[in-house]
Amino acid sequence: MLKPAFLYEQLEKKGVEFMLGVPDSLLKHFGSYAFDKGNTLIAANEGGALAIASGYHLATGKIPLVYLQNSGFGNIVNPLTSLTDEEVYSIPALIMVGWRGKPGTNDEPQHLKPGRTQEEQLKALDLPYSILSSDEQQVEKQLGTAFDTMRKKSSPYVLLVPPDTFEKYAFQGDSKTHSYSLKREEVLEQLVQKFGEKDIIVSTTGKTSRELFELRKKHGLGHHRDFLTVGSMGHASQIALGIAMEKKNRRVFCIDGDGAMIMHMGALAIIGEQQPSNYYHILINNGAHESVGGQPTAGFHIDFGKIAEGCGYKQTFRVSDLSSLNDKFDEFVNAEGPVLLEIMTQTGARSDLGRPTLSPTENKENFMQFLSED
Repeated sequence: MLKPAFLYEQLEKKGVEFMLGVPDSLLKHFGSYAFDKGNTLIAANEGGALAIASGYHLATGKIPLVYLQNSGFGNIVNPLTSLTDEEVYSIPALIMVGWRGKPGTNDEPQHLKPGRTQEEQLKALDLPYSILSSDEQQVEKQLGTAFDTMRKKSSPYVLLVPPDTFEKYAFQGDSKTHSYSLKREEVLEQLVQKFGEKDIIVSTTGKTSRELFELRKKHGLGHHRDFLTVGSMGHASQIALGIAMEKKNRRVFCIDGDGAMIMHMGALAIIGEQQPSNYYHILINNGAHESVGGQPTAGFHIDFGKIAEGCGYKQTFRVSDLSSLNDKFDEFVNAEGPVLLEIMTQTGARSDLGRPTLSPTENKENFMQFLSED
């Protein structure tokens, strides 16, 4: 396996001084090492990362590193084809892509097609690429080829990173969550006992949906009320909006995360414009991309309440302990939507946290049946 420090040092030797992207579980050990070295920026989304990288190159003439999970590759296609491409502005960048769903490996349903088609996508976009080796000598050769190609063509080069490429590295950074007493699962346990029988729930990607599934099972509540957004990071709030617009006589709750909300924050503007009176937006803000390594988001630097109000939300609430959550929840659910409840938490999840045992299709069918029962 490849030491994160080795790759980092090799990139430095090649002149890479700036690294940025969206954290990925396959890249978390390298990303954590780079963040601890103080040499990386966590972007809102993958396309934004390449745009920042392009600005950096325009200002310095240097080649940056952009990292992402292949699930987010769709977000980067637009700037890849209309900004950095040889036929447009011809801007080089080394793009490191975590290869979830790689053929021959076991993975979750939402990663299978992205993994299966990843090489085909790169070929269709005329993007040169290598599959990163775990052998140090081979990595040196691959980086040599990559940088020679980028300098010759003045355009991006992709490194595909298979599962289990990197040795483990423990993130040393402080995500500044220690001052909050609540953990996400504790919050969710309170929420599942407060939701009504007819309430509709859409939960965001990652550990939030996994914990919600297990808590429903723990309390014998069934899973039919919940749409678990296992992929499509940042889009849970818009799924919830589409439902709220059609099910006006039912309360619709979106359980969101800070990283997901930041990724597609324009969703708040559309929710505010549409003014769904039955829309209840719950943001669990732990200031971190916890599901993919724990690197910090900009969540603790943002006043989400003011942003939501500026977008047209009727009211916003912010709590940071169990007492205030219980005090404010009734006021929150009795308000006219759209409304936002931001819940400040620390990071942390059970080591034995499982995954939903229902397939996405089963989840959808059960959920649609529940929606039809007006």
